[in-house]
Amino acid sequence: MTQEFKTILLRIDELLHLSGLESDFVRLCLEEGERELAETAQLHGRRPRGSSPKVLARMAEHSVLALRCNLARTLIGGSYREFSRRLADSTLLQWFCGLSRLDVVRVPSKSTLDRYGKLVPEQVLREVIDRLNQAAATGAGGQALGLAQPLSLESLLLDTTCVPANIHFPVDWILLRDAARTLIKGVAVIRRHGLRHRMGEPREFLRRVNRLCIEMTHSRRRADGRKHRKRILRLLKKLLKTIDGHARRHHDLLESRWQQTDLRAGEVRQILSRLDNVRQQLPAAIKQAHERIIGGRQVANADKVLSLYEPDLHVIVRGKAGAEVEFGNTLLLAEQSDGVIVDWRLVQDQAPSDSKFLKGSLARFSGVFNDRQPGAVVGDRGFDSAANRKQVEQAGIFNAICPRSVTGLRERMQEERFAVLQGRRGQTEGRIGIFKNGFLGRPVRSKRFIHRELHITWSVLAHNLWVVARLPVADEERERRRTAA
Repeated sequence: MTQEFKTILLRIDELLHLSGLESDFVRLCLEEGERELAETAQLHGRRPRGSSPKVLARMAEHSVLALRCNLARTLIGGSYREFSRRLADSTLLQWFCGLSRLDVVRVPSKSTLDRYGKLVPEQVLREVIDRLNQAAATGAGGQALGLAQPLSLESLLLDTTCVPANIHFPVDWILLRDAARTLIKGVAVIRRHGLRHRMGEPREFLRRVNRLCIEMTHSRRRADGRKHRKRILRLLKKLLKTIDGHARRHHDLLESRWQQTDLRAGEVRQILSRLDNVRQQLPAAIKQAHERIIGGRQVANADKVLSLYEPDLHVIVRGKAGAEVEFGNTLLLAEQSDGVIVDWRLVQDQAPSDSKFLKGSLARFSGVFNDRQPGAVVGDRGFDSAANRKQVEQAGIFNAICPRSVTGLRERMQEERFAVLQGRRGQTEGRIGIFKNGFLGRPVRSKRFIHRELHITWSVLAHNLWVVARLPVADEERERRRTAA
């Protein structure tokens, strides 16, 4: 660990205490835990009862661990397994996470760290971040976080980006290969636990699928490549029909006779759900490959199967250098002039145009900062529209959004304030790069939209604490530190 990183961790520890962020997080976690216990009791027809002090103390301990472990892991980066190893090796990380002991240090495993990352819903974590931003922006009666100057809310800088999903490029025959692999592996698990239906060796099916995919890949080198691809796809479709039949029969066998195996009910549900997920999407994946390879017809983006395991992904065409087409979800980020992210939104459905984001972002900004509006709103030409210009004008906000018209841009660049804010907008691109590469991670390994959204919110919290920790502190705070040292 470098000295700079140690200084940052020490300052973040101060911020957690000064802002009351840690106590707020623990309180919200306890409220969420009580609510879940009440819902569980109601589901089973039992009368809800309050948790004992011992249970509440245990929940509070895990809440603190979850907050600090997630922050440290996000700042360092890497997987849960890597962080668990570094946590066992670093006394600094153990101190920050509250794991320092004289007798024995028990470090959370990768599975425990994964559960910590999903401890609270996204809305609860968003509330914690909003309170941090409020404390950093408050200047009346002394700065709560000991900053030399409170956060400036005079400008709101917006931009959108793509959060790529952790999938391979959606090639048609690779999707079919993925389907075959999942089905065959599910069948192999069922057969390994004693339930068998008549079929050939499962591994032989995988060999045949892989062989056809290799032939498909190298068919472009042939003079009759298009005709060859059609022939291979027909063979692949026939093989997949056979594999699907074996998967269906083993699925029904496990569903009716699972008590005869050593599998638990939860494990049986997991195996059946994996088979059902792929079998339900298999006809659409086969049809997509048929349309594109045999029919030679385009498939609309809305109808494409991009992944068999991630349903909430979309084709995003942004024309960026090195990423003409991306596959994932659109993310809106809005920062203030110091680089603190004050608003964000990950879109689950196909994202609308950027101009549609402005109204909601201003409403969320106003809700967080007590009906206060930013002094200016800054964005690229994608955020420009007649409706946005009218809304900004009526709210008394300076419009520093880049006009779509080249002539309009040339005229507005004569305004000094507009030109300065447009120059500052270039740093927002850098902020997005810092956030995605330094905090979010590439790729985002969280599966399913709800977990990716939660992972992004944890990343926003760690990013904002990192930014605030690097801001200048007030003279009084500096003197207090010198006295304490």
